[in-house]
This record gives sequence, C-alpha cells and structure tokens, in this order.
Amino acid sequence: MNNINLIKDNIDNLTALWKTVATPLLSYHKNDPFQFSQIKNSGWPNRLWFREDITEENLPQIFEIIKDHSGLVIPYWDIFESNSNEIFEKNGFEIRNQLVAMALKLDKKFQLENNLTFKRVLNEEDSKTWSDIYPLSFNYIISKETLIYNYDNVKFYLVHFEEKPIGTLTLFQTENIMGIHGVGVIPEMRKKGFAEEIMKFAVNKAIDLKCEYAQLQASALGKGIYTRLGFQDLFTITNYQLI
Repeated sequence: MNNINLIKDNIDNLTALWKTVATPLLSYHKNDPFQFSQIKNSGWPNRLWFREDITEENLPQIFEIIKDHSGLVIPYWDIFESNSNEIFEKNGFEIRNQLVAMALKLDKKFQLENNLTFKRVLNEEDSKTWSDIYPLSFNYIISKETLIYNYDNVKFYLVHFEEKPIGTLTLFQTENIMGIHGVGVIPEMRKKGFAEEIMKFAVNKAIDLKCEYAQLQASALGKGIYTRLGFQDLFTITNYQLI
C-alpha cells in the first residue's frame, strides 16, 4: 500500500468518525462540497471539512455555514500542493493547532506491562467519568451523550491505574484501518509511560481485529511516542478557526 492510499485512509477514518458520532445526535450535515458536525454542549467534533481543494469562490459558503454554526474548526489537509490554506489566513482565520497524520503497518504485537486496565465504556456512569477526565488531557469537552449514543459505533475506553481512572482511548475501525484517537492521560499521571502503554494496547487490539494499518493524528505532545513505536509521518493537518 502506498502513501497516497494511506493518506486517503487516514482522512477517511477521521472524517467518518466525525460523521458517525454526530449522526445519532442529528448533528451531521452535508452542504456540498462541505460536510460538518457540531454536537450541542460538546467541543468535538465541531468540524467543517472538505475533500477537494478549495478556492476563494468557496468563502461565501464557508462564512454562511459558520454564521449559523459558530465555533466550527476547519481542518486543512496539507496534500493539495496549492497553498490554498492562504485563503484562510488572508480572510480572518487563525491557526488553532497543527497535527501530523501518521500510519503504522501492523505486523507484530507489543509486550504490555499489564499495570493498566482497560474498560470499554458501555454505560452512563462510565460515560460521565470518561467525559469528566477527557478535558484534563485535552482543551475541550466531549459530552457524555456523544458516548451514550455511540456505544455500538465507536470503542471508547476508560484507562485505570490501581482502580483509578487516569486516561482515555477511542478506537474507530474503517475496513482494515484502525483509527486511534483521544489517547489522553491526566496531568498528574504523566511521564510514567502510561501513554505509550495505552498505544501498545490500541495497536494490539487493532491486530486482534485483523486490521492492516493503524492511523492517527499526532499532537506535538504525543508525536515522540508514536514515532518511537514505528509510526510514519504522512501529512500535516492545520486546524483553522474564524477569529
């Protein structure tokens, strides 16, 4: 499988996740050439995305959507070789953050330390716990309702250390691709190797489910771990938001 396919798979998995979690909450919309998901009382996914390159002619439609759905984040995939991201930078958008899309060929399992336990979220109490600790790792909230409406669609995990919830993990499979999302460890439990252990569990689970590749989008905080585990860079995602 070449990088072009891996790039497509990465974007497919991520955008399918946004669509999947929002649909049961009636929060997914399509307005060609754009799609967007915005869940009430949640900071995620709240994305407006496109699959083909954009031009200045798309701006009125973008502004119209954002006027009715304030706070949407627009991910720009650095794959078009056109510098069309400058359209955002010249028209009142600012960079919220940048991520690196990465992929790993799945061929062997990792040895686990077995000092963490992983519990799939399948009830309201665990959904609330997951939703409460998630923003301690990230700067936004995922509502418990997002989890409750998606038990069958997405695998959300609570990560425990000595029976205390200390982290989160989200797995979302599309065909033979496992998307690894939402890997977080609460601040007071960082620098203990737990994030790497969560990643190893995720990769092993993907192998158990007969996936061929694991895909993710890395922040600067986690990229070193993913690189050490063998993930390869694919492209950059720049997230824009209207000022």
